[in-house]
Amino acid sequence: MKLGRFITLEGGEGVGKSTNLQFIEQILLERQIEVVITREPGGTELAERIRKLLLEKSDELITSQAELLLMFAARAQHIQHVILPAMQQGRWVLCDRFTDATYAYQGGGRNMDVNMIAWLEQLVQGSLRPNLTLLLDAPVEIGMRRAMHRGKLDRFETEKVDFFQRVRQAYLERASLDQNRYSIIDASLPLIEVQAQITQAIDKLCTA
Repeated sequence: MKLGRFITLEGGEGVGKSTNLQFIEQILLERQIEVVITREPGGTELAERIRKLLLEKSDELITSQAELLLMFAARAQHIQHVILPAMQQGRWVLCDRFTDATYAYQGGGRNMDVNMIAWLEQLVQGSLRPNLTLLLDAPVEIGMRRAMHRGKLDRFETEKVDFFQRVRQAYLERASLDQNRYSIIDASLPLIEVQAQITQAIDKLCTA
């Protein structure tokens, strides 16, 4: 059986990932591609419990190192119990965030050593990498303004603007180093134009 493809959706806060995740799912279904929708951190029972620890505000400060290790602990469960089994069955996996988010948020936002992240990436993932990463990109001010309208903010969403500027820069730097895998989507445009860009990227992968 042919191995399924792995698509990840990345970007900072308020860039429209949730809306476009559903749109991408519909595109794939229209092309008669069986798809599994999942997210990070999360995707399994244990990983979702770790997600709750990571996103909820607490009186106990989560250190940057603990945050990073929790991210990869959740990812290890997710890969072994959801992502790889689905791909081995020939299904495509569409994931809301993956390891690029760790490089962006912990590497860029928290200023953590990217070599340490890369070591954990290799340990947990082996050779697994996305076939396509759709990076929804918009100026931080636009994204944060949108995020404010979603309701209560989680632990990450309450970070300061300069944190999110570093996150965005880290995403763009990674995309510039691997242009074959990344497709940068201008998420500041009207939704119909954003989704036209996404459709083009998905069609390119489908015909590859």
